[in-house]
Amino acid sequence: MNEHFNNPTNAYTVPSVSITTAHTGASSKANEMGMRAMQERAYAKRGEQYLLIKSPPASGKSRALMFVALDKLNNQGMRQAIIVVPERSIGGSFADEPLSKYGFYWDWQVAPQWNLCNAPGVDEPRVAKSKVDAVRKFLESTDKAMVCTHATFRFAVEELGIEAFDNRLIAIDEFHHVSSNPDNKLGSQLGALIARDKVHVVAMTGSYFRGDSEAVLGPADEAKFETVTYTYYEQLNGYRWLKSLDIGYFFYTGPYVDAITKVLDPALKTIIHIPNVNARESLKDKQREVDEIMHGLGEWKGVDPVTGFHIVKAADGSTLKVADLVDDSDPAKRSKVLTALKDPAQKDNRDNVDVIIALGMAKEGFDWIWCEHALTIGYRSSLTEIVQIIGRATRDAEGKERSRFTNLIAEPTADQSAVAEAVNDMLKAISASLLMEQVLAPRYEFTPKNAGPKDGFDYGESGYKEGGHNVGVNQETGQYHVEINGLVTPQSSEATRICKEDLNEVVTNFLQDKTVLERGLFDKENTLPEELTQLRMGKIVRERYPDLSDSDQEAIRQHAIAAMNITQQAKLALAQGDANGSAVQGSTALLDGVRKFVNVRDLDIDLIDRINPFDAAYAVLAKAMDEKSLRQVQASIAAKKLSIPEDEARELAKRALQFKTERGRLPDLNSADAWEKRMAEGIAALARYRAQAKAKAAQEQGESDHG
Repeated sequence: MNEHFNNPTNAYTVPSVSITTAHTGASSKANEMGMRAMQERAYAKRGEQYLLIKSPPASGKSRALMFVALDKLNNQGMRQAIIVVPERSIGGSFADEPLSKYGFYWDWQVAPQWNLCNAPGVDEPRVAKSKVDAVRKFLESTDKAMVCTHATFRFAVEELGIEAFDNRLIAIDEFHHVSSNPDNKLGSQLGALIARDKVHVVAMTGSYFRGDSEAVLGPADEAKFETVTYTYYEQLNGYRWLKSLDIGYFFYTGPYVDAITKVLDPALKTIIHIPNVNARESLKDKQREVDEIMHGLGEWKGVDPVTGFHIVKAADGSTLKVADLVDDSDPAKRSKVLTALKDPAQKDNRDNVDVIIALGMAKEGFDWIWCEHALTIGYRSSLTEIVQIIGRATRDAEGKERSRFTNLIAEPTADQSAVAEAVNDMLKAISASLLMEQVLAPRYEFTPKNAGPKDGFDYGESGYKEGGHNVGVNQETGQYHVEINGLVTPQSSEATRICKEDLNEVVTNFLQDKTVLERGLFDKENTLPEELTQLRMGKIVRERYPDLSDSDQEAIRQHAIAAMNITQQAKLALAQGDANGSAVQGSTALLDGVRKFVNVRDLDIDLIDRINPFDAAYAVLAKAMDEKSLRQVQASIAAKKLSIPEDEARELAKRALQFKTERGRLPDLNSADAWEKRMAEGIAALARYRAQAKAKAAQEQGESDHG
């Protein structure tokens, strides 16, 4: 990644994640009804009352909904369809579509008066009254489809009551804006609609990190939804042009405008998101920041009077057109730039603009297919926002083979008073990068050893071998089949679904746990892998799925850790190949890494539990930061020594009982095996907690007797 730039702390920018796909063209091919792969998959489940479509930006969710909604209106007795979008600008995605022209049975039509996203007036109670009236009139009419914002829908449900929506399809776009938090009105209204059970619901999200750390629905409601998942991997694998994506973070010292030229390649079509004026990275003068970025690109030559783009002459003599979306001092100027960017006549013109500099804009729903590099300064606290920013660079466009996302992060330095804050930002950036890796990697199908070959999977030249180290790949779905000794298989249908569909969300919880990241990355000397893989992940699964049996909870824990660790170990195997000059390139790279890791040893779940999930991330960090900074971060985290909290002591004692069942004895405090010793410490800690509780109870009893 831009290895030719000279860089003070690193030799080069390190892509912490790099995926390469087969670019089969499948995700953009339409069937005889005009449906692309993801739309066909959603349409196959059109009969479900509650449907959740999880699929990346640009995969065609809006049109998928049209197909499903039209079937519900024409064949399933639904009276009307109400499409609910988070903001008015997205309403355009549901404009009329002549679907029959491409082979479908009906066309999608929304009468102009029912597309409330186009109606004047903002979405707040005072102004929204007229829109609520419009919803009432629509419900009384015989028309079939309406589009409105989340806010309008919320006010309408409050005023008209949930019964008014009986026998209608409610379709919620960008579903990650909803949450089960009681303060989230739309979330609680949705819960009430589901409890009444008289509507059909289609929910759609392009973000796997729904609500970031808030669940969107309570577990009981979520269980009612049938899920259609279309992965990033399938989407990218099915592109025609784009075949690789790099995601990396780059640490800098001093002002970011001095470091940005090291990662900003003027030859790439780039969106730069500068930091919010309140962020630590900001120089507190956004216009100066834009000017310095332009100065870094080359010599300023003026402004194009037609488009409002800045003209910059680069060092290689080429002319760059730069759109400044940061300057909001003159609305007319800004409007001219936005109009030039959105000009339909320029949609297919790669040379319309070269660099876009933005602050709060050009994220969700912004469509510039030529973007090859999304460069973001400062970490973003919302993973949903990061996914949306990366989505800007992952559009398929002719001749665009490679794209990248770079996050420029301030490196903690010895003279910095806010080391803790800088470390916090770093951890979040690394967490986001690892999560994206998990989302972009192929899905795994795990089975116990010798479960036999699975249909549709290719096991290499010599095929599936009983007792062998088998790794199969399904070219259609991009799934890998990996066998693991001692793997607990899920028993209930819900646990089976979670292991198939929702592992990314379990891993998200794990990677957003600050203690997990701190200990796993920077306090490896004092942290046993099992404390992360068994205790922390076990706790996360139990809290997330409290109603499942112990056995199902353990199955989910094992599947989630296996998915993470196998991806990380495959990456390490590839990095070692890189270092030895035997790097594997092309779309089979990750698969070859998985095979390398699996072939060296007989995979069993105990082995996977004994691997620190952050080994590969640490290897990247060690390259990306100078040693002094790295040592300083490690020292600041190691200083935060933790005693064993009571819930962890209880979990260690449970693991110790399992150990006793297997070995016939309790763990020994003096054992040479660190994990056995830790379990014994857990028993001792739990005994202390119980003794303290007993003493406290006795004291209180004594006091009440004397009272």
